[in-house]
Parts: sequence; structure tokens; C-alpha cells
Amino acid sequence: MAEPKLRDLLPSTAEFRDAVFAGLSSDPKTLPTAYLYDETGARLFEAICTLDEYYPTRTEIAIMRDHAAAMARELGPRVRLVEPGAGALTKVRYLLAHLDDPVDFVPIDISIEQLENEARILAKEFPELPVHPVAADFTEAFALPPVDPPPARTVIYYPGSTIGNFLPEDQVAFLLRMRELIGSQGALLVGVDLYKDLSKLLPAYDDAAGVTAAFTKNLLARINRELDGTFDTGLFEHRASFEAEPSRVVLEAVSSVDQTVEVAGRSFHFAAGEAVRTEYSHKPTLEAFAKLAGTAGLLVRRVWTDEDDMFSVQLLEPAS
Repeated sequence: MAEPKLRDLLPSTAEFRDAVFAGLSSDPKTLPTAYLYDETGARLFEAICTLDEYYPTRTEIAIMRDHAAAMARELGPRVRLVEPGAGALTKVRYLLAHLDDPVDFVPIDISIEQLENEARILAKEFPELPVHPVAADFTEAFALPPVDPPPARTVIYYPGSTIGNFLPEDQVAFLLRMRELIGSQGALLVGVDLYKDLSKLLPAYDDAAGVTAAFTKNLLARINRELDGTFDTGLFEHRASFEAEPSRVVLEAVSSVDQTVEVAGRSFHFAAGEAVRTEYSHKPTLEAFAKLAGTAGLLVRRVWTDEDDMFSVQLLEPAS
């Protein structure tokens, strides 16, 4: 078994600063979602995934447990599997256990500490599988490491409904980039959370224990740590709300007072009650997501769901 060798393509501090400047200068104020996942943020998100209120993780895991063998048959032998936003590599294990002679696994994540650790553990569990972790912001263009021998096809595995964190136009842009990476013979296996009753939906993003609130506020704390920010996290409250058009949950940090915050020498004013948006989570219908995928030149070939149709794992392939 070869020790996984990390490729570091992470954004620089200057890129982080510029993204924060742009977001805090916009109306409404926003912060880049990708930066939620530093070491602390990644740990908090893993805690969120275990909460009673947070249905997506356990529902998707059940789908993978029940249908990973069928997914592997659809994907075929000798695939190179790529997982953007890999996190703790929990769900991909179900797929790897059933794939026929995979030639490479490329986990990609912005949380470098977690990525190195989890890739090392997974390589021990699958000693015959080459593992090549890449530390990168996968929302930007990136190149895959070379693989020898070449795979029969490249498959992007993108679980967790992370695609719903993008704006619709950015979802299309992401799918277009993934289509380019996989080529004409490749495939994309993606987790898509579906629209459901708000009594089930909203508590998943505003849990009683306050873990999601801590996750949101950690981004403000990260700005303090890395960009000389002056956010007083005690003066911001976590809020989760639903926007019917375009069917999404919005996560925000809301200023409880009139205040001015500094970041890397620049000042940004918050009125009392003003929010900075940290994350979107879109919740489409199956029909709406198929239409969006078609805009990126991808066809939905198969869909696996739970018995209540709360969550889906969808197989997409290039339309031509």
C-alpha cells in the first residue's frame, strides 16, 4: 500500500481576503460558503451530520447502503472515482466496496488536515486502491492528477446535496466543469436533497443544540483568525429561513446591534438586524433538477431515492 501523497491547490490568504471583501461589499452581504470548512468547520459539520434533526446524511447513507451495488454495476469496471468535497469519506466507502477493479480514487477537499487523515485511513482499508488526495477549492477549475494505467471512464461522486449550496447559475457552471472533467464517456453520481414540508426541512438547519449556529459563526471566527477581523460572534445570531422561489433554505448570521466590523484593514457597517448570508441549500423537485442538468448537457440516467422521496442519488451522463 502506497502512502497517499497530497497535492495542495488551496486558495491563498489573498484570495480568501478578496472573496470576503467582495461578499461584504455586496447587497445583501454574503460570505463564500467554501470557507466554512476549515479544520474547525469540518469538525462541526461532521457533528451536524449526526444530529436527530439533520435527515440528509442518514437518509443518503441508507440509499447508498441499499443501492451501492446497483450503482457500481451502472458505472462499470476500471473507473477512476473523483469525490469533490470529500469530507470524512463516509458514503464513498459503500461505493468503493462494490466497484469492479477501480483504478484510482481522488478525494478533493478544502480542509487539508481532515483530507490527509481520512485519505490515509481509507488507503489502509482499501490497500489495492491508489488514493491521490487533492487539497483544493473544487468550486474553481482544477486539474486531476495523472493516472496510469488509464481508466475505462472517470466518475465524479458528489454526495451530500452539496450541489444545492450553489446558486442555480453556479450549479450549471459546476456541472459544465464536471462534464469537461469526465469526458464523453464519464458519469456523475450526485446527491440531491428534494423539496419537502418545512416542518421537516427547517429544523435540519437550525438544530436545538446550536451546532449549526456554531458552524455559521465559525466562519466569522475564521475571518478574525486569518484576516485580522474584529467580528464579535456574540453579537451575531444564526438564522435559517426558506425562500419559495427558487426553493431554498438560506443560512445567515444576523447582527443584533448597529456595528462596524474590520477585516484586513477595511471597515464594513452592519445595521441592527442586518444579515450576512453564509450558505444556500436549494431543494428542487426531481423534474426541476433534471431540467437544470439538461442545461449543462447532462441526462439523468437513473435515480435512487428513499421510500419517502426525501433525498435522491442521481446518475448523470453526457447527453452526447
